[in-house]
Amino acid sequence: MSTPTQLTTTPITAELLRGALDLEHTAHGVLPHRLPARARAQCADPQLAMAESQPSGVRLAFRTGASVIELDALATKRVYPGAPPRPDGVYDLRIDGQLAGQASLTTGNTLTIDMAAGTATSQPGPVGTLRFADLPAGEKDVEIWLPHNETTELVALRTDGPVAPLSDGERTVWLHHGSSISHGSEAASPSTTWPALAAAAGRAQLINLGLAGSALLDPFTARALRDTPADLISVKLGINVVNSDLMRLRAFTPAVHGFLDTIREGHPNTPLLVVSPILCPMHEDTPGPTGYDFAALSSGELRFCATGDPAETATGKLTLRVIRAELARIVEQRATEDPHLHHLDGRELYGEADAARLPLPDGLHPDAATHRHIAERFSELAFGATGPFGRPVTS
Repeated sequence: MSTPTQLTTTPITAELLRGALDLEHTAHGVLPHRLPARARAQCADPQLAMAESQPSGVRLAFRTGASVIELDALATKRVYPGAPPRPDGVYDLRIDGQLAGQASLTTGNTLTIDMAAGTATSQPGPVGTLRFADLPAGEKDVEIWLPHNETTELVALRTDGPVAPLSDGERTVWLHHGSSISHGSEAASPSTTWPALAAAAGRAQLINLGLAGSALLDPFTARALRDTPADLISVKLGINVVNSDLMRLRAFTPAVHGFLDTIREGHPNTPLLVVSPILCPMHEDTPGPTGYDFAALSSGELRFCATGDPAETATGKLTLRVIRAELARIVEQRATEDPHLHHLDGRELYGEADAARLPLPDGLHPDAATHRHIAERFSELAFGATGPFGRPVTS
């Protein structure tokens, strides 16, 4: 008769987490945040609150000889009435950099979002347990990537061997900000979002501030980027400004300048890459706002559509084509005094030929295969020998 494995609980502290900017203590445990408390206090938008609390790029990281790991967590599941059920969030176990297991929680809190009525209601649920057993013998570097699309409270970490924080070694820190595409919308798992894949290829430690629906040139986000230590920084701007129909060209240009000015206050010589939007056919020449395709929704399919009037671009309404041209112009202007500022046209990551081969399933977000495609392109163009992240930095 075998003896049950004795597991020891290790407190979950900031030293065991990568990719989070803040750690909130809750009634259940700790909740990783990707924006600091001061930033969160400056905006009551529920979309932002949901996005920044979803731990895209956040992972537990430790060194251990354990053969069994258990993690108690409380997930928040999203339900959209009338839309197809969302799959459970995935936890990726990576050992010495390689994917070694995956698991999901089927229980947790429920957030029901009625898109037609514009309402949201919450229902509490139970804590669940993930178990990874029969792990390779000996000391190893372990990362548990948290679901990129489920708010996740960490309750308890148990192992059958000692746990020590994982050393960062000599790897550079890459700080990235963008929209839901950077957040990882429709990626297969948290370590296979395009930023996670690109970071692995570039041997960089990722801090992902991709905020679904919330890459809106907010000053508090710029300050978070300014105040976060990093060796490389990229900002992917534009699509959410069109989605939300937030501003006109007159406001967009100084907002971009101010956003970059704030980042430069904390990172005056850090390589800073400005990336314009990937191709999104419905918004290339049609302004926002973006709306739900309710005809598709009635048949159980989630799709988006552009609801603006192309004629209004003459009065300053923004399209992706307008934004790309303006971002290129702004970077060219600023680069005369900022040699570490760079620009990448998002269509080099995903353009017309790519859209013919890998269309956006819902009209807005890339699928898992397209995340891999974008990651490969970004790795080559940014982290490659001639890219802005592959060059030595000189003051």
